[in-house]
Amino acid sequence: MAVDLAAEPEVAKLAERTAQFVREVVIPIEEEHGGVVPSEEVRVQLQSAAREAGVFAPHVSPEYGGHGLDMRGRAVVFEEAGYSLLGPLALNIAAPDEGNMHMLEVIATEEQKRRYLAPLAAGEIRSCFAMTEPAPGAGSDPDALRTRATRVPGGWRIDGKKWFITGADGAAFAIVMARTAGEPGDRGGATMFLVDADNPGMHIGRHIPTLDESLYAGHLEVTFDNCVVGDEAVLGEVDQGYRYAQVRLGPARMTHCMRWLGIARRAQDIAVGWAAKRHVFGSRLADLGMAQQMIADNEIDIRASRALIMQACWELDQGQTAGTSVSVAKTFTSEAVFRVVDRALQLCGSLGVSGDVLLGRFLREVRPFRIYDGPSETHRWSIARRVVGRHVAATTGEKA
Repeated sequence: MAVDLAAEPEVAKLAERTAQFVREVVIPIEEEHGGVVPSEEVRVQLQSAAREAGVFAPHVSPEYGGHGLDMRGRAVVFEEAGYSLLGPLALNIAAPDEGNMHMLEVIATEEQKRRYLAPLAAGEIRSCFAMTEPAPGAGSDPDALRTRATRVPGGWRIDGKKWFITGADGAAFAIVMARTAGEPGDRGGATMFLVDADNPGMHIGRHIPTLDESLYAGHLEVTFDNCVVGDEAVLGEVDQGYRYAQVRLGPARMTHCMRWLGIARRAQDIAVGWAAKRHVFGSRLADLGMAQQMIADNEIDIRASRALIMQACWELDQGQTAGTSVSVAKTFTSEAVFRVVDRALQLCGSLGVSGDVLLGRFLREVRPFRIYDGPSETHRWSIARRVVGRHVAATTGEKA
């Protein structure tokens, strides 16, 4: 049976336009600013250019000004956008806004879509997703959730502390995960709330110094203290927050992989370009065996990552949970991308360490991906648990 991984013609054309836009418009701005967006003016400039190029918001439905791509279509286009650190922001597909748009389109009421999704999809506002907490709160173990929402007349009062909340500085609203039933450590009992940034009970704290700097507006501490919201602020159903989080987390993990795969390709292109012209020990660097091994291993990692991403995306497009495939793709890709960038930097030698190319910046940006969206160790535990569970069920008929 033939396997055809080619993109649909319209998707392929959009990917081509995206690639051209990133190379001609985004990369010069990226190089000017060292891979970090310095201001809101630059964000607006990038997104206005993306609209003019017809590549803006490829993931949302045409109703909200997008191209309505499924997950497999996103894989092709997002990889091209990710060829630059600033490409995703330009297309309005950067974290956390991209994942929030996806979840709002699936879960939100019509009024919530009008109030939050429409301006977010248009790039008029930004958002954040407030789930992660300082230890011993929710992190890789979401059941440890400690932020609590308590019933009050006409709504809810949210109290708790979050941290590593990407993009909270300047966000118009937050999607907040809070416990509405049970105690920390209990399964379930969480609810998502839409909280406007001007709510007097929501306090934006310090910027956390981090290895990575390209995610716009950084990572922040956010405190909710007597933060009262109405019943209309509930996103989805009460106590079903973890179930709804899966609507966001699986696709968001894959879109992270797609974007970072673009940076891996960029790093490989920089290294190959250098190796093809650099002469050492009487020959081109690219003709030396150790250099060839690094170039080949990079190509293997890039192609294997792309295949795993596409497999998981196909399952998601079929309406499957795709838990194992998502964990496999996320774990492999996050580690493979780091290997690719690291080898590329090594191939370029002193040039790679210098600021004359952005490989050092790329290395700092991709390293945290092995922690964000679930550390590799947590995903490996999840993969192994499912594999053992299937074995036990197949051999004994019992659940593991």
